[in-house]
Amino acid sequence: MIPFETNSKAVEPGSTFVAIKGHTVDGHDFINDAIKKGATNIIASHEVACNVPIKVVENPSKYLKEQLISNYSEPLKKLKLIGVTGTNGKTTSCYLTYQLLKELGVKVAYIGTIGFFYEDMKIELPNTTPEILTIYKLLTLALEKGCTTVVMEVSSHAITLDRIAGLEFTIGGFTNLTEDHLDYHKTMENYLLAKLDFLKYMSPNATFIVNHDDPSSKRFINLFQNSKTIGIHKEDYQIANFEISPASTNITLNYQEKQYNIKTNLTSKFNVYNYMTALAICHEYGFSLNEIMEATANIYPPKGRCETYLVKDGFAVVDYAHTPDAVEKVIESYRELANNRIITLVGCGGDRDPMKRPIMGKIASNNSDFVIFTSDNPRTEDPKKIMDDIINGVEKENYEIILDRKEAIKKALDRIEKDDIVLILGKGHEDYQIIGHEKIHLDDSEEIKKYQNEQKNEI
Repeated sequence: MIPFETNSKAVEPGSTFVAIKGHTVDGHDFINDAIKKGATNIIASHEVACNVPIKVVENPSKYLKEQLISNYSEPLKKLKLIGVTGTNGKTTSCYLTYQLLKELGVKVAYIGTIGFFYEDMKIELPNTTPEILTIYKLLTLALEKGCTTVVMEVSSHAITLDRIAGLEFTIGGFTNLTEDHLDYHKTMENYLLAKLDFLKYMSPNATFIVNHDDPSSKRFINLFQNSKTIGIHKEDYQIANFEISPASTNITLNYQEKQYNIKTNLTSKFNVYNYMTALAICHEYGFSLNEIMEATANIYPPKGRCETYLVKDGFAVVDYAHTPDAVEKVIESYRELANNRIITLVGCGGDRDPMKRPIMGKIASNNSDFVIFTSDNPRTEDPKKIMDDIINGVEKENYEIILDRKEAIKKALDRIEKDDIVLILGKGHEDYQIIGHEKIHLDDSEEIKKYQNEQKNEI
């Protein structure tokens, strides 16, 4: 067990509490709370009156990182770490990889946006890639439980903030790079450089899977010698063809002058890339393509990723798409499948990159038959201000604004006519709405199921 803790509420008897000053909260204010919970040692940046030993260091966060690396990184090298970075597709690619390896008999865990999974264990996580202490604790837990492999989503924040410091990855992957997080990175070049820094965490004999159809892929290939590519051109893993239906996709794969036909329980063009990333990772891990194809019959997309429901005579789809590129790709993918209208429900988060809001508005309006703009975690921003930013990019009159997301979902589903597809975008697996500093329960999928039940009761 790792004895350190940075959250006073999580302290257990015998823990060492590390007081870290964050952007909004100062851990030094919670030292006494930590002691009451059983902390027997304190690490702080200045003297604090307390009845347990206290060690003053210049930078408690740096001290914690150094302690984790020096004391715990070596044992974690027993694990095969698989990491995937990119703007979109990390969760699905990692979750598909996790499922495939599990089906193939590997003792594997998953760490990412939808939580920590290992066998029957599930732990919810606050970030795509958690803080370094949480990562080390989860990896140590996986190791103690007998796990041999961990599949991890690796965000740009995790790379730049050293959350994966001290770790070595056996296999890596890059999905794509599109506009996001510019409130943090400022420029797309900085954002790309953060992603490229992931290569520094590859072990000497690592393999890196690259989506060669993305314009940024060449930068990865040029920097990392042992790269393998996926894509529609003459790649290591070539997507020769694919046929998509609302509930499945058939993929034709060319690999080393042989052709393979694969049926997946996935839908949409971007999931072809996510699946191919997972397939390539599993193949580089050591499994044959035939073994992977057989396991594919039993894998499904994660909650909130192209999650499809039959509603009246049409479909409702819940997806986490919350960047301009992801929203555009989702709408385009379902446009190819639609026999009637595409109705899109979407919003933008508060206290996040405002530059993408008019872009999202324009994309949703131009590519949909009708759009309902609604709230998506407004946080401490005025929802009306967020909406004004979104509408600034809209060029058509095919929309309405319903700030209450629950009401907006109902109105979107009310609009369904035969063969319509309603896309409910932005929150995916999340089961809450953040208004101010408060989390209020709201699950898009749950709202669809309620609507389905109400429809049945009316018949």
